[in-house]
Amino acid sequence: MKNLPKIALGTWSWGAGFAGGDQVFGNNLSAEDLQPVFDTALKAGLNLWDTATVYGMGSSEMMLAGFVNQYPREKVLISTKFTPQIAGDGANPVEELLNGSLQRFETDYIDIYWIHNPMDVEKWTPGLIPLLKSGKVKRVGVSNHNLAQIKRANTILAEAGFKVSAVQNHYSLLYRSSEEAGILDYCKENDITFFAYMVLEQGALSGKYNTANPLPEGSGRAQTYNKVLPQLEELTSAMKAIGSSSNASVAQVAIAWAIAKNTLPIIGVTKVSHVEDAVLASQIRLTPQEINIIETLAAKAGVDTRGAWENPMN
Repeated sequence: MKNLPKIALGTWSWGAGFAGGDQVFGNNLSAEDLQPVFDTALKAGLNLWDTATVYGMGSSEMMLAGFVNQYPREKVLISTKFTPQIAGDGANPVEELLNGSLQRFETDYIDIYWIHNPMDVEKWTPGLIPLLKSGKVKRVGVSNHNLAQIKRANTILAEAGFKVSAVQNHYSLLYRSSEEAGILDYCKENDITFFAYMVLEQGALSGKYNTANPLPEGSGRAQTYNKVLPQLEELTSAMKAIGSSSNASVAQVAIAWAIAKNTLPIIGVTKVSHVEDAVLASQIRLTPQEINIIETLAAKAGVDTRGAWENPMN
């Protein structure tokens, strides 16, 4: 896809309630907290925002919509998702959920609309076709799909004259399953933008947390990552050393690595500094030698960060 910024900004941690930021990240954020975050991003040219109906069951979308609506619609690219598990049983459940998103955003189109997971590729992918035909969605993507599922979705869309424009999977230094399965290569060959989420592994690769300063207790991410922090120290130390030459943080090195791998990272932002970090990260160029060092240490760490919601990619 053309005219996209190098980084998308994620709002998984903005909503509250089921699958919301309060439970997953230990956050509790208000519009007042997030307004300067959104404004700073727009000024910096980071105008691609990723959310999902299921993040806080609409509350993440509503929070984002409040900011989007302060700007001309064409200035912001909205990416949101259809989650099969919450689908109704109407004539086109995909369109029904999309209509809810359109109402929350007070808009008549979504820039990128995703099938959130591959619960049933044959059943849900065709539901995107009338949305593309009507212009309610400009581009469609598939998230958490393996290579065979991506290819099948692309075939279904191609029969109606459309295509998968984007793939969104968990991809980081610690979790390269999409690369190993050939998904990155397939995307490159077929002009599909690969969106990488959890590039910072919910903070475990930010350099901010270690055994002396673990992730916030009581959050889902603390349960997942605190026990593996000792295994990550050699990797994050090397990332810190690599970043020091260009005055970059560990998090910025992780983001720069994802960009160097020809992916478009989605970075969750809750503070103005996160946006500023992302802007600087997009300007860092890692050498092949630096990439090799951190990839080798990441493999040596021996940590599997596949989420409970994810199927293997190969």
